[in-house]
Amino acid sequence: MLDTNIKTQLRAYLEKIQRPIELVTTLDASSKAQEMLALVQDIAELSGKVSVRQDGDSPRKPSFTVGRPGEAARISFAGIPMGHEFTSLILALLQTGGHPPKAEASVIDNIRAIPGQFRFETFISLSCHNCPDVVQALNLMAVLNPGISHQMVDGALFQDEVTERQIMGVPTVFLNGEQFGQGRMTLEEIIGKIDTGALQREADKVSAREPFDVLIVGGGPAGAAAAIYAARKGIRTGVVSERFGGQVLDTLAIENFISVKETDGPRLAAGLEQHVREYDVDIMNLQRAEALLPGSDGGMTEVRLASGAKLRSKTVIIATGARWREMNVPGERQYRGHGVAYCPHCDGPLFKGKRVAVIGGGNSGVEAAIDLAGVVGHVTLLEFENVLRADAVLQKKLFSLPNVKVITHALSTEVTGDGKKVNGLMYTDRSSGEGHRVDLEGVFVQIGLLPNSEWLKGTIALSPRGEIEIDARTETSLPGVFAAGDVTTVPYKQIIIAMGEGSKAALSAFDHLIRSPA
Repeated sequence: MLDTNIKTQLRAYLEKIQRPIELVTTLDASSKAQEMLALVQDIAELSGKVSVRQDGDSPRKPSFTVGRPGEAARISFAGIPMGHEFTSLILALLQTGGHPPKAEASVIDNIRAIPGQFRFETFISLSCHNCPDVVQALNLMAVLNPGISHQMVDGALFQDEVTERQIMGVPTVFLNGEQFGQGRMTLEEIIGKIDTGALQREADKVSAREPFDVLIVGGGPAGAAAAIYAARKGIRTGVVSERFGGQVLDTLAIENFISVKETDGPRLAAGLEQHVREYDVDIMNLQRAEALLPGSDGGMTEVRLASGAKLRSKTVIIATGARWREMNVPGERQYRGHGVAYCPHCDGPLFKGKRVAVIGGGNSGVEAAIDLAGVVGHVTLLEFENVLRADAVLQKKLFSLPNVKVITHALSTEVTGDGKKVNGLMYTDRSSGEGHRVDLEGVFVQIGLLPNSEWLKGTIALSPRGEIEIDARTETSLPGVFAAGDVTTVPYKQIIIAMGEGSKAALSAFDHLIRSPA
């Protein structure tokens, strides 16, 4: 099952296992079951501390558990955890085998103290780049707390369940049989949802922080670069973010980051956070900014958070980025996660053999249509303008595909459904004014970005598009408040440009500090 190179690397990892573990399979007569058996046997051959049994009794076949001999296993995989999930398997083996997890001591203590019984199931696709974060977080919780168990379920392998439970987006998490959440979730977010007291405790700790010299709001490329440049100046630096990494976490292949031939969003986001943590930077994650209160007579600027916490700083850098733009038509929000999706790479496998639409004819939309065409039965791409806006090379590839139809001059007007899931899309032909309907099961929206600046309206100067207006030094309309990245009026929303702007903002903030009265 595993090639020689992977076995060599895996053997080195498995040497970190400190105590015996066993893998227990529940198999059927399928070819996937034989692949699973080959996988667990390969693993057992690489470590004397790993054993295999074939007498499992899971209702899902094929599947296998990861546990300690003589104890009820709390981690299981229904499906073969390869692709993005191979790391999840390795971590499950190491952590079950006693290798210490890379989590803060306070987080580990919180997990161990959670009372109750929690049976989690996470439906994933092996091509989903967000799914491993959720799987690994829940596996870790299961390792640390005897009241928590978790099973990863490959939706492509258990299609009947996907249909029955009406799962149309991954990752989808169920807790004790009821839907718990959908989409990427961090370990801290999951803890906060099942231990509500954790959120208030964290808010109290945030409010107790001493004032900062520079407070960065946002943890994407611009925020991370600003934090590094500020910390290197030796000034008191804090980063408060809704999720460190920002929209980069939802980005797939990155091939235009200078000096790095290719990478992906989650890997780059992890690198950003690791780099920031090399410096004396106070990172406050899972905290959404709600209001900016400028200081008077040279006083501190205050940032109020949705959690109720308050932070004060001599200067502030706003780097809250942008998010996917919605169509804002009837049915879109109602069927989000039930046929309306924004990540074709993640959710595409759930629509295997079905009919879907892609909204948007720019690079993102055309790339999505090309990607989906290899999985789904048929793709209809709708573009508002009379021509596609994607690069010529992408258009050439798109028009070569036999199961893709392109409709231009199309105004999407409604997503229709049966009350549970999407069954069609309504659009108007802008040339003739005639209305049309497309019968389908999925709609992938790819129409650009919106700046995350609503919380600043009435406080700071914004452009008609909602972007923060800045000058060449990243200064905003408020003295001591700077902005960088996709949330600003700077053209060309690119990762490398955001990093440059974040660095510039930190230098401008430092210059402001040294020129201001003590």
